[in-house]
Amino acid sequence: MRETETTRDRARDRARERERERERARKRDREREKERETERQSERQRDRARDRETERERDRERETERERQRERERETERHRETQSERDRERETEHKRQSERETERETEREREKQSERVRARVRDRARERETERERERQSERETEQERDRVRETVKVRQTERESEIESERE
Repeated sequence: MRETETTRDRARDRARERERERERARKRDREREKERETERQSERQRDRARDRETERERDRERETERERQRERERETERHRETQSERDRERETEHKRQSERETERETEREREKQSERVRARVRDRARERETERERERQSERETEQERDRVRETVKVRQTERESEIESERE
């Protein structure tokens, strides 16, 4: 009976030991589960931190892209303004050139008109000079005719006087 008690005691001890071993295993499993849960929480926190950082990076990239877009728009606007200014300058220069050409054309027309006036004045002066020359020529011819008539009269007078002289004798 003693042996049976001892065997039972040992069996009970072994059963207790197995139970303690199972309890330790459960405890280890719980601790491992806690560690895994802690690791999962840490991983989730790291994931959330990574996600926040990724989102901040995306925000910075979006802001950078918006700034680039605003700079492109400003550059485009500056280009448009520069082009508009060039267009205005070109238009102004074209107007000035057109005005200068109009002034030159007007000056050429005035010069032509002045030349025509001078030509008419010269023509009239020539006509007057020609007319005066005709008048002088006519006066010379008239004077020559008078001289011939006087000469003829003198010659006749002389002939008459000679005749009269001859008759007296």
